[in-house]
Amino acid sequence: MASTEERRLAMTTNFRRIFRWVLSRIDVKIKFIVWGQVSGIMIERIRSLLFSLYGEATGEKTFRQVLDLIERSRLRLCAPRAAGLTQADALLITYPDQVQSPGISALKVLKTFCDRHLRGVITAIHILPFYPWSSDDGFAVMDYRAVHPNYGSWEDVRALGEHFRLMFDAVVNHVSVQSSWFQGMLKGDPYYQDFFITPPPNADLSAVVRPRTLPLLTTFQTSQGPRAIWTTFSPDQADLNYHNPAVLLEMLDILLFYVSQGAQFLRLDAIAYLWKEPGTSCIHLSQTHWIVQFFRAVLDVVAPQVMLITETNVPHQENLTYFGDGRNEAQLVYNFALPPLVLHTFHTGSAEALSRWAEGLLLPSGGVTFLNFLASHDGIGVTPLRGILPEVEIERLVERTRAHGGLVSYKTESGRETPYELNINYYDALNPSDSGEPVSLQIERFLAAHAILLSLQGLPALYFHSLFGLRGWSEGVRQTGYNRSINRQKFLRSEIEDAIADARRREAQVFAGLKRLLNIRAAHPAFHPFNRQKVLRVSPTIFGLLRSLADEGEQVLCLHNVSHQPQEIAPEFFKRNGQDGRYRDLLTDQVFSSREALFLAPYQFLWLSRL
Repeated sequence: MASTEERRLAMTTNFRRIFRWVLSRIDVKIKFIVWGQVSGIMIERIRSLLFSLYGEATGEKTFRQVLDLIERSRLRLCAPRAAGLTQADALLITYPDQVQSPGISALKVLKTFCDRHLRGVITAIHILPFYPWSSDDGFAVMDYRAVHPNYGSWEDVRALGEHFRLMFDAVVNHVSVQSSWFQGMLKGDPYYQDFFITPPPNADLSAVVRPRTLPLLTTFQTSQGPRAIWTTFSPDQADLNYHNPAVLLEMLDILLFYVSQGAQFLRLDAIAYLWKEPGTSCIHLSQTHWIVQFFRAVLDVVAPQVMLITETNVPHQENLTYFGDGRNEAQLVYNFALPPLVLHTFHTGSAEALSRWAEGLLLPSGGVTFLNFLASHDGIGVTPLRGILPEVEIERLVERTRAHGGLVSYKTESGRETPYELNINYYDALNPSDSGEPVSLQIERFLAAHAILLSLQGLPALYFHSLFGLRGWSEGVRQTGYNRSINRQKFLRSEIEDAIADARRREAQVFAGLKRLLNIRAAHPAFHPFNRQKVLRVSPTIFGLLRSLADEGEQVLCLHNVSHQPQEIAPEFFKRNGQDGRYRDLLTDQVFSSREALFLAPYQFLWLSRL
């Protein structure tokens, strides 16, 4: 039985613990008053998430450090620009040195090119990683807080943001093994020893989901002997250890720094693999979602104009989980199933699979939407198709890609290699170079595919190569030995400008066609990224979509012929769907009546506004 003195000491200790707890809450409550009620709710949310990740003791300590970061960041953040999205918004995906001029820094050249040709057409630019890097065309980051000297400076980055909203890559899953962080670990720096993941020798890694066929672990010689490090993507990209809260704090500080440099969109690269637990798949774990929610909560406090975009090239239903409840995770999610589905649609001349899938595109709230795209710096992922198309159809896509001059990358799954992505420019994927087809027909097919992209609910994104209908770079693959090089060619600015100045060239015709579609989309409120959409079944060869405002006062009926044959739309279609009336085609100004049959030429599309 405890003595009186022991009981007194215990009571004193408990009193001190309770007193410290009360003081900590008072401290936070004072901040609530300064920051406002909404921010205060988010602060409590941040605390709760950190407790879930690290337990109460470590979570509370980390929470205090987060509060300090929030306080400091308020002093350095840029004044918020207009938040939200409209139907006029469209995103360009480009490398920082995509267009080049001898003797001029890449970002200056990109700014000049975009200011001259894309103002009023594109409103935002995703600058692919412009940090110092060692491999993977920028995604093996050596220094998160620096601009690669070959590209320019932070001043150049901010200047590009004068006329465009900017998206930065937050490469949060891994870092280059040539970075100071990793080199510090190799040299024995105590701070970095727990920044990277070395599983115990008996760890069960058999269920780990991999996007590559390379070994999961890479052995490095350190000052303390050999150490096997978790490297999901390549031996040059070491995964970060978020079990260590110092890693989370470093990454949060980096994200806030990006906001201070003008980022209004933060793309969370490879986020699905963030948290590792041996014995699990190490993908989509609860802790990964909590970290996304943590980033969102902090940004909602200090930079509510900034939107998070999750990059998760996974089956479609898994991808949707990164919306959270529609308020607490990403505002935008990459619509990874769209590129291969549209490709399948035009290969088969059937819109059945696309229509069936699009009917299920339900969002958890009116505050989130999709980032829709057909092409990017990566290949066309086929993993998102699983559960949407049968394997035999996926294999046909693989075969058609090879027939069109493309390549196929694989991943290891259940002990065997399966197709992971199609490496091919989107123009080539739709249009083989040796088919003998008229170029005009190929351009119509390409524009029809992009008309579907631009008609769908969400923010549209166009890769630089697609904007001009550029073909693949087989020589680049031979030079690098890397499949993804096929659609990553860089150009002299004069090359592109000469091409788009000649109306007879494919590049000029594609660019003019896409500009026109983007301008028409921007002018009609029914295309707002958050407005409703309804798939209308017309025929197997026509993809029909009705876009409308909440009050249905403004509607656009989008009809796309995905086949190489003329198609007829009978009056019964309009009657069956309650769409009787007279329409004006936004593309041609031609007027149509629902009482008469409509005829669509091969790959023709109509965007009909009711009169």
